[in-house]
Amino acid sequence: MPPAGYAYEDNPFKLENPSVLDIAPSEPKSLEDTGLKIGLLADLGLKFLYYAGTGTGMGIAESMCLPWSGVVEHVVDFLAQEKLVDLRGGKGFGRASVEFALTEKGREYARDALTRSTYVGAAPVPIEQYNALITSQTEETPVVSQEDLVMALGHLTVSAELMDKLGPAVNSGRSLFLYGPPGNGKTSLAEAISHMFGGEVYVPHCLEIDNQIIKVYDRIIHTPVSLEIGSAAGGRRQTFEMDKRWLLCRRPAVVVGGELTLETLDLIYSESTRFYEAPFQVKANGGMLLIDDFGRQKVHPTDLLNRWIVPLEKRVDFLTLHTGKKFEIPFDQLLVFSTNLDPKELVDEAFLRRIKYKIEVGNPDEESYREIFRRVCEAAGIPYVDQAITYLVEHYYKPRSMEMRSCHPRDLVSLIRDAARYRQIPPALSKDLLDQACEVFLVNL
Repeated sequence: MPPAGYAYEDNPFKLENPSVLDIAPSEPKSLEDTGLKIGLLADLGLKFLYYAGTGTGMGIAESMCLPWSGVVEHVVDFLAQEKLVDLRGGKGFGRASVEFALTEKGREYARDALTRSTYVGAAPVPIEQYNALITSQTEETPVVSQEDLVMALGHLTVSAELMDKLGPAVNSGRSLFLYGPPGNGKTSLAEAISHMFGGEVYVPHCLEIDNQIIKVYDRIIHTPVSLEIGSAAGGRRQTFEMDKRWLLCRRPAVVVGGELTLETLDLIYSESTRFYEAPFQVKANGGMLLIDDFGRQKVHPTDLLNRWIVPLEKRVDFLTLHTGKKFEIPFDQLLVFSTNLDPKELVDEAFLRRIKYKIEVGNPDEESYREIFRRVCEAAGIPYVDQAITYLVEHYYKPRSMEMRSCHPRDLVSLIRDAARYRQIPPALSKDLLDQACEVFLVNL
């Protein structure tokens, strides 16, 4: 529930999609609300105290990201009744501020819990609760307008024809196949697409299925959004009340390339920690998953693509625990394949049919090439000279029958700056500097 006096239209948290708070998971009021067995919660409490030495009731609750009242207090009561913890006193009033420590029996139980899983931290979200929220969250995905697309791709030189193809593909929220020669911005397009979605999504710290823990939140991929507002009396900040086992994050964009294997698309179990790491597609839920340089993975493209057939058609994926148990999980992201290779050599017609949008990102024409060069020069602080580009086209591209690439201006300007720095002169589109850059870059191998 939101703090008193809060109004969504005020948008005090500066969210891109404030209505996402309408589906925020409620803070559990009881053990039943968590959807977890008390044994799993007791293990988390024991492992916390085992590593910490001592801890207050509130400290245990904060570690588990669960409320003390109605939830963790019952977990601590259970541990005390089983003579697994002792009270060590405290400075405040009430059990929440009392310090607890493990008994000898408690340390034995904690060591036993660690043999099952070394995970310590936020309590997991049951898979059923996760599936329900992700399904509701799908309805919050914003529609991208033509204006949004133009704004999002404003830093790139994109033809109107390509824009008209990308718009419907993005709004479909399903799958997209970008292909064409290298160096023309396929990856940049995909990354810009992920940013244009905007908005926020809920990401759990971890999931629970059959008492197994699956870590989902990834600091590298997920960017949390602060849900604190103002300062209440006494200097304390008011916080939006929701289930703290979840984080509200910016829409994720996961990019994987040659390191992708079939194994990394399933749960990754660690024998040393004895808990799981969620695969890329689960971490990307609510956002975008880009398979970059498709066809250059160690696994055969056909095997990799066959892995996506069910998720693409049913919008659900199936993962397997090391015990052999399979379970269903939402597949809710824009899946983008990007390749420099000929799609016909990578996949068969049956799979291409399942990917609704197949868009070629070709070489720029001369007008677009000049515009890209102008923008690169402007960003680098180098005066743009159109006659220099004419010289470049007439003396290098045409005589050598070379194709223009969208990345060439960036690379040539970088080489010009290197040469100017070596000569200790200001970088410019002079004939000498341009010739030096072209002779080492625009070569026929």
